[in-house]
Amino acid sequence: MPSPIAASTLQLPPGPWASVLDGLCAQFPQIDRARWLDRFARGRVQDEAGQPLAVDAPYRVGLCVRYFREVVDEAPIPFRETLLHVDHHLVVVDKPHFLPVTPAGGFVQETVLARLVRTLDNPELVPLHRIDRHTAGLVLFSANPASRSAYQALFRERLIDKTYQAWGLALPALDVPHVRRSRIVAGEPFFRMQEVAGPANSETHIDVLERAGKYWRYVLRPVTGRKHQLRVHMAGLGAPILHDPFYPALAEQAADDHAHPLQLLAQALSFIDPLSGKMRHFRSERELLAPD
Repeated sequence: MPSPIAASTLQLPPGPWASVLDGLCAQFPQIDRARWLDRFARGRVQDEAGQPLAVDAPYRVGLCVRYFREVVDEAPIPFRETLLHVDHHLVVVDKPHFLPVTPAGGFVQETVLARLVRTLDNPELVPLHRIDRHTAGLVLFSANPASRSAYQALFRERLIDKTYQAWGLALPALDVPHVRRSRIVAGEPFFRMQEVAGPANSETHIDVLERAGKYWRYVLRPVTGRKHQLRVHMAGLGAPILHDPFYPALAEQAADDHAHPLQLLAQALSFIDPLSGKMRHFRSERELLAPD
């Protein structure tokens, strides 16, 4: 059975459409009208209170519409997450490469969130942060809405120490430890990021764990949490992370190469628990593949 993933929401923008159906078809042209009609018929398009909308519901600017993402014939991802910790407030999972944290694109049920909701029978689960689909390692989930804001504040106020490992090209001229600061903004296509001139909005501390000829194993400690920050910073230094399909250049679109995952691992998380006041430390059980 599909897991009860939380609905996505859309606040209807100004537009000339007569019905909510017309507006949704215009907002999401990749989803054909027949599929929206089917969702309306099954009560999968709702108002803010969770009440199903009629297929002829009039379009009203500002109306909050809830809808449920669905993917037809979603391909299974042949790797499993590992539960490292579960309590009333917090869930810690060790994610494999290629598995998304939350629904996006062609992934809905094949996500960490959907799998955890099924495994733990808890539709209240919400990720406290996210890592890329191509990255492996630790992800924290809030299991209880009552304590969620306390854990979210840890990330907002940068009270969590995050440690990553990565394999990339050697940088013999780089003085390490090194601090990379730059301004990262959205690039082209929309899912890639880029460094531009201007005040820095990202910071990563970089050191070397292992020197193995052409490739080095780095330890990366991000201070900020910009999208693709570590991948962009390493590529900017001239040491793109091994098997990165986005940086420094976008690879041709192809099926996932399971034999050559991105060599980036969210290895450790440490923080003072906001509820107990005790230090907590979690470490991934996964290992990166040393380059041949």
